[in-house]
Amino acid sequence: MTDVRITHIGGPTVLIEVDGWQLLTDPTFDAPGRTYQFGWGTASRKLTGPALAAESLGDLDAVLLTHDHHADNLDDAGRVLLRAAGRVVTTVAGGRRLGAGTTGLAPWQHTTLTAPGRPTIEVIATPCRHGPPLSRPVVGEVTGFVLRWPGQRHGPLWITGDTVLYDGVRQVSDRFAIGTVVLHLGAVRFGLTGPLRYTMTAAEGAELCGLLKAHTVLPVHYEGWGHFREGRPAIEAAFAAAPSSVRESLRWLTPGTAITLTV
Repeated sequence: MTDVRITHIGGPTVLIEVDGWQLLTDPTFDAPGRTYQFGWGTASRKLTGPALAAESLGDLDAVLLTHDHHADNLDDAGRVLLRAAGRVVTTVAGGRRLGAGTTGLAPWQHTTLTAPGRPTIEVIATPCRHGPPLSRPVVGEVTGFVLRWPGQRHGPLWITGDTVLYDGVRQVSDRFAIGTVVLHLGAVRFGLTGPLRYTMTAAEGAELCGLLKAHTVLPVHYEGWGHFREGRPAIEAAFAAAPSSVRESLRWLTPGTAITLTV
């Protein structure tokens, strides 16, 4: 049985501490107030800053980077932090852009994190589609990550990454008995592209969790930016309408405050 400390820093940025490992997802540490261009005429303003400063985190063993080309998942301060991380694991395209020291994984490929005196962590890339059908050439590659290590009681930990709900994401429930899911939501839309969405709605997140039957669901990537269209009230409403097992799996992370889970 393994206990894990999880700290939400803001947006998609989460610190995962397990048996001596320090893993960070999607580093975003810029101050608020700036507007970032996401390409093809889309943009968003950062509304809130990180709950913790990057320098307060200490030595990071690895960064799990769902994608490197959008500033709400990797900003300027986050890029500086990458240089000091032990390893960076990301998409194949991101690996080419970031260069030496980066491991790029295609969906279902895996790598391992090893260190003396610590459990080996298997990192498995999972499919994402960061927009409507046929949008990948425009929005670029994104990945999720399943983390497995010995002693997990409820099952692997899954970081969904920025994705809509589609068959590639549903396949995770067929391949793994997920115990804990870090669920990227936000129902991202841009005025330029009208009703097209680029991440899951709260209702889709609840639907996915019904397939997963995970023990614990931790929503992230729904606050702090102007392009997020659904926040905590929408997530609470969607999960309140879901089956009891899904309702009971929902846990809220308070930015800057660690929670300890048995995974």
